[in-house]
Amino acid sequence: MLTAARQTLHKRPVNLLLNEENVQQARNFTNNLSATVDSLLADYVAKQNEAVLSKQKRGDAVAEAWNRFYATHGSFADDYSTL
Repeated sequence: MLTAARQTLHKRPVNLLLNEENVQQARNFTNNLSATVDSLLADYVAKQNEAVLSKQKRGDAVAEAWNRFYATHGSFADDYSTL
């Protein structure tokens, strides 16, 4: 189902510099190198998006924990403020 959706998307030619030996070996496994590279690229982008989202969630969790700590205990710096 996802593959069918990818095929209906607009495609455009791009220039890639690929290792010739890798391309020759890959041709033994696939008849459509463009589709294979596109699929691998889509997986890579999805994983990178997940990593960014995960990092953001961890940051949000740390900020939430610090806010709870601050609400309960205040700031360590409050004891040393010169203001």
